[in-house]
Amino acid sequence: MTRRRWIADEVTGDHAALVGEHADHLVRVLRARVGEDFDIVAGEAVRRGRITSLKNDRVEFELGEPVIGSQLFGLNPPSVTLVLAIFKFDRLEWAIEKCTELGVTRMVPVIARRTDAHLAASSEKRVERWQRIARQAAEQSRRSEPPVIASPTKLSDYLNSAVGRRIVLDESENKNLLRDVLTSPSTDPEVTLAIGPEGGWTEGEIQSFRQAGWISASLGNTILRAETAAIAATAIVISTLVLV
Repeated sequence: MTRRRWIADEVTGDHAALVGEHADHLVRVLRARVGEDFDIVAGEAVRRGRITSLKNDRVEFELGEPVIGSQLFGLNPPSVTLVLAIFKFDRLEWAIEKCTELGVTRMVPVIARRTDAHLAASSEKRVERWQRIARQAAEQSRRSEPPVIASPTKLSDYLNSAVGRRIVLDESENKNLLRDVLTSPSTDPEVTLAIGPEGGWTEGEIQSFRQAGWISASLGNTILRAETAAIAATAIVISTLVLV
């Protein structure tokens, strides 16, 4: 049976701990017991960890040997930044969770022209929650670290700072499919992928993307919800880059 993986909040030598809500989930929901073994991400290493004590707000582990794990097909995972125009928080959080499981490296919430003003104003206060969701999803999917969740920023302030191959999903694009853009020759191993809000990007925003050197791409003829597009596009990017 595969052991559950946890990302330690504290590490000191051969000891590690989960604290606060992180520990509470292990104690109350999973009903862990002293003596149980888990995989613990301790700094840059993943080690076998045996519970030595537990309370509702603190679980302590004694760390043992490193865990030997193989990466998909023996390759390093691709570096993918997902730019998400902020949309309804419940759907956005679902996208964050699933895209973390798929392997996104970094997520950047952006405020677009069609982002609801109330959501934009409230977004800064949600970052800590989004980071917690990403960490839980990373542990569930046995990642060694969660993706970075950046602070919300205006789209116009972010466009020129993106790195790697920069691709914007555009429902009006009728030539370039995402998978074709990804398989075109490139020496850049990083990809930044932008997903629009409910209602899509405005024509002015698409023009700004193009002026900043972004490539437009499509997922096909159907119009997807923002969270569906994020998950589908992420799956295509990750699988294509691993196999290219």
